[in-house]
Amino acid sequence: MRYRRLRNLREDKDLTQRELAAILHCSQRIYSNYERGDVDIPTEILIRLAVVYNTSTDYILDLTDEKVPYARKVKKPY
Repeated sequence: MRYRRLRNLREDKDLTQRELAAILHCSQRIYSNYERGDVDIPTEILIRLAVVYNTSTDYILDLTDEKVPYARKVKKPY
């Protein structure tokens, strides 16, 4: 699967692949593989990307053209 929006989102934030990889706690090479669509993005990384880009996972996956993120629940400490 090609994640065509990943590069545009990254460039809109003025981030390099190396900088974003550091945020995601992965190597630049792995992130590059995600961006090119050489490997599928793990769910945990996909969620982190949505948070970093303040958008929805559906937008990243090209399932919607709405860039607006979903409402997030605030986790209550117990």
